[in-house]
Amino acid sequence: MAHIRTRRCGLLLAALLIGNAALAKLPPPSPEAKAKAAEAAAKAAWGGKVEGYKLCKSQDAVAAGYFASAKKAGKEVKPPLAMPPCTDPGPFVYTPPPEAAPAAAVAAAPAAPAAPAKP
Repeated sequence: MAHIRTRRCGLLLAALLIGNAALAKLPPPSPEAKAKAAEAAAKAAWGGKVEGYKLCKSQDAVAAGYFASAKKAGKEVKPPLAMPPCTDPGPFVYTPPPEAAPAAAVAAAPAAPAAPAKP
């Protein structure tokens, strides 16, 4: 019985030590890593636009097929609702944002000269 208790305590202690290491802070990402993450986010957003465009085109094709088959069958069909046209997002083009001026350069800029004191 004591053997099981010490084994559980040992496992608990090991889990706490491993968990503590997992909570350690990571260093901040480098500017290259930040730029790469921004590009990946832009590419993912573009991919979402492409998927939306493809979905819009397929919905248009299904609706056109429905109206054609209904007209062929002699059914009376209401005119389709006016929808905005599908917009093609075009090819992926990434333009990185301009680099911001370092804060030290802004802080080091000379301030406006103070007005001379009157005697």
